[in-house]
Amino acid sequence: MALVESVSIPLGTPMPPFSLSDPSGKRFDSTRLSGQKGLLVAFTCNHCPYAIAVWPRLIAHARDFKTLGVETVAINPNIHPGYPEDAPAAMIGKISEWGIPFPYLVDETQETAKAFKAQCTPDLYLFDAQGTLAYHGRIDDDWQDEKKVSRRELAEAVEALVSGEKITADQKPSMGCSIKWK
Repeated sequence: MALVESVSIPLGTPMPPFSLSDPSGKRFDSTRLSGQKGLLVAFTCNHCPYAIAVWPRLIAHARDFKTLGVETVAINPNIHPGYPEDAPAAMIGKISEWGIPFPYLVDETQETAKAFKAQCTPDLYLFDAQGTLAYHGRIDDDWQDEKKVSRRELAEAVEALVSGEKITADQKPSMGCSIKWK
C-alpha cells in the first residue's frame, strides 16, 4: 500500500457539492449534511491500516463535534473490484461493528473524491457553516498510537471554528493509503 499525503488546498475553498448514497441505498445531499457550525468530511475506507487506526478517534470526535454543532460524514472512494473489503456490503458490516454514528457514503464513481482532490485514506476536510474550507489536515500527531498523541489538530480546529477563533494556517497533511483509483 503506497503511503500518500493529502495535497494542500487553499483555506476558504468552497465545498464541492455532492449527492451520494450509503451502502443501504439511502441518499444524502451535501447541502443538508452540515451542522449549525460546520461539517467534517472524511474520505476513508475499511481496509487501509492508517484509516483503521484512526477510525475509533474519528468516531469519538464526531460524537463530541456533534454537541458543538459540527456534523460528520465519511465517504469511501475505494469502491474497486480489487478491494472487496471496501465494497458496500463490507461497509454495512463496519458501520455495525464500529458503531459509526454518522453517514458513511459510497463514492462509486470516485467523482466526489476527485472534486475534493482527496488523495489518501483518511483525508479530512473541515468546512464552516457557510461551506468554506477551514481545516484540511491530519487528525492528530500520531496516527499509529492514540496514547502517544500530544497534539489533536482536528479537535483544536473544530474548537476554534466553533468559538469563532482563527484556525491556524499551519496545517499538517493527513497521510494514509492512496485512494484506489479505477
